[in-house]
Amino acid sequence: MWSHPQWTGRYFPADTVDQLEAYATWCNAVEGNTTFYAVPSSDTVARWSDQAPDDFRFCFKLPHTITHDRRLRHAREELHRFLEAIAPLADRSGPVQIQLPPSFGPDDLPALDEFVLRLSGDWWWAVEVRHPGFFPGGSAERPLNDLLAAHSINRVLLDSRPLFSGPCRTPGEIEAFANKPRVGVRPVATGTAPLVRFIGLSHLDDNVVHWQQWLPKVAQWLRSGLRPYFFAHTPDNIDAPILNRRFHAALAELVPQLAPLPTPRRADQLDLF
Repeated sequence: MWSHPQWTGRYFPADTVDQLEAYATWCNAVEGNTTFYAVPSSDTVARWSDQAPDDFRFCFKLPHTITHDRRLRHAREELHRFLEAIAPLADRSGPVQIQLPPSFGPDDLPALDEFVLRLSGDWWWAVEVRHPGFFPGGSAERPLNDLLAAHSINRVLLDSRPLFSGPCRTPGEIEAFANKPRVGVRPVATGTAPLVRFIGLSHLDDNVVHWQQWLPKVAQWLRSGLRPYFFAHTPDNIDAPILNRRFHAALAELVPQLAPLPTPRRADQLDLF
């Protein structure tokens, strides 16, 4: 997400009108959740293009009509319509995310295989699953990873372990604890752009110990020529912009040649670290 009502005045200047433009001064990529709910109009895509710099990356999600309603079946026209809509941002696109519902399980692998066979090679792709059978201890973890690797499709690596590591202390943590999937995670790269979704805790300092194992792994991916994406969330996402900058700063200590993040357009002179 690039828009949050509490970011204006907290991180963005109080007179911010276009939050994407302000967000792009804090982070260099975003998960495009808005496309999960509707295919954007041409005017909307043009506005996004104007508000984000050339080196900014959008990781849009396929509309739920494709992933949840049709469950990847008989969705060729919907897929074509969506890719046509976001085509003006193709050169600024990260992996397009195929977020599947929890009910999409091992028996649905043939449908996933058939769907990815038809995907355009002009885009990067990433698949996010929620069914427990696809995670450590599940019978379909290896078949899923093999399928994705065979097609050079990235796997979205959801790490919700920080959220479930201790007692919930805030309303946001209580809500997230009830709604977020509680699954194991294995840091496997099945494509050239592994994508990590880190679900952290409300208190920023509590997240440092939980992402320590990700730092050397992401650094290894970078050194081997991969292009990983790492999105750090908090339960209410109020402090997500600064949390992501902290992770980037820690990663830069391991990979000094890592491209710097932009200079934030800030509400005041915040102490970032």
